[in-house]
Amino acid sequence: MILFQAIQDNAVLFYGVVAFLGLFVGSFLNVVIYRMPVMMHNEWREAMREMAAEEALSQSTDVELTDTDAPEKFNLSVPRSRCPKCNNPITWWQNIPVLSWLALRGKCLNCKNPISVRYPIIELVTMVLSLIVAWQLGPTLQCALGILVTWFLVSMTMIDFDHQLLPDNLTLPLMWIGLIASLIPVFTDIRSAVIGAACGYLALWCVFHLFKLITGKEGMGYGDFKLLAALGALLGWQQLPVIILLSSLVGAVVGLSLIAFVGRDKNIPIPFGPYLAAAGWIAMLWGEKIANAYLGTFA
Repeated sequence: MILFQAIQDNAVLFYGVVAFLGLFVGSFLNVVIYRMPVMMHNEWREAMREMAAEEALSQSTDVELTDTDAPEKFNLSVPRSRCPKCNNPITWWQNIPVLSWLALRGKCLNCKNPISVRYPIIELVTMVLSLIVAWQLGPTLQCALGILVTWFLVSMTMIDFDHQLLPDNLTLPLMWIGLIASLIPVFTDIRSAVIGAACGYLALWCVFHLFKLITGKEGMGYGDFKLLAALGALLGWQQLPVIILLSSLVGAVVGLSLIAFVGRDKNIPIPFGPYLAAAGWIAMLWGEKIANAYLGTFA
């Protein structure tokens, strides 16, 4: 309690704590971004293995599955981080956000294999976004929730960008966090949160099926529905038009730019999750101002 009061009273301490947490959580998000899709793939493979075993047993086939058939234990904490080339374990001092990468000059200490600059970039981006939330919302409960939401959105953005999937392990907890926070309330009340979650899911669900009916193709994934539902639960149904408008606008501009200037094949799908996440983050901080400015234009 005393520490919390000191953080509230001292701006330098407040921003320093936020920056420190942003960097170290950004380092953890690098682990989440890499490992969670692998964990999902392992779970899918294990489910297929169990189905194959059940089918073999139902057909009275002589099949024996040993422990060696099961994948090695792999989660957010096991195994320890190591160099992908030489398997040299990464020690604690080699895992300090940004500083370790600079000290190692972007290379493995043992085999000199390059370490992607993406790792420190994600750490810095997480810190900067957390500081922006702190600057906008101050030392409040809204700020604490806003920073937590920012961390969720950073991880989901990168996973969707890499693999075109939004894990239920991230979207659903974020939705429940929004619904529980609305009981206080933090960003919105419980009525607006429940309506926001339902309308957010159904809005993209309807777009998905309408697009599929017209074109015969799937324009987005179910993870997008769940992410918009989570944002609706966090911010209320009132912010959904702003989020949908911003995400669609940015998605269209980026998509057309990639086709026109980079030569990207228009048949290659572009993940929509990053645009939803960016729009949701902007709406969390400036949604009301954007809506008022938009409506004021036509007043």
